[in-house]
Amino acid sequence: MQAVNRLLAEKGFDAMTVDEVAARVGIAKASLYKHFPSKEDLAAAAMVRVMRRAQEFFGALSGAAPPLENLRSAVRWTMALKLAGDMPALPSQNSSLRATLMSNREYMDGLMEVSDRLGAWIEAAQADGSLSRKYPPIAVLYTLYARACDPVLEFLQMGGQHSPEEIIELVLATCFEGLNAR
Repeated sequence: MQAVNRLLAEKGFDAMTVDEVAARVGIAKASLYKHFPSKEDLAAAAMVRVMRRAQEFFGALSGAAPPLENLRSAVRWTMALKLAGDMPALPSQNSSLRATLMSNREYMDGLMEVSDRLGAWIEAAQADGSLSRKYPPIAVLYTLYARACDPVLEFLQMGGQHSPEEIIELVLATCFEGLNAR
């Protein structure tokens, strides 16, 4: 699954091949097809694995922490995965992988749980004034999800001027504090 995640992160679903996965894992392509009937099912299994990891991580965040801190921790975690090459790129709207994920109950249940948890933190942070009420919670949620596939992370990483921790803090600051001078 890690090899699939890395290939999905590097190339995306459409460019990834089952041959590449088999080569990275060091097994025959036919062996993969014994466990996964299609490329879509293989990629979906990897995406479910990442979703489970997100559920575990988000579930472990302290209920006593301020909601904005939980949101920042969640986004920090996803960006760290992305920089490490362990966050698969999200499929395009018309991708066969997207259709497979939409029909995968485990993935969709995980996505709903993660979205509900993040949504609750967003609403609580807006209620306590630590997050702007100017934006609908759904827009904030999608903005936070976008950080998991933000190309700015790779651009800064390729530049070689910042450590992964610095990159994460820079993107967190632009996401949560904005670009306006205060």
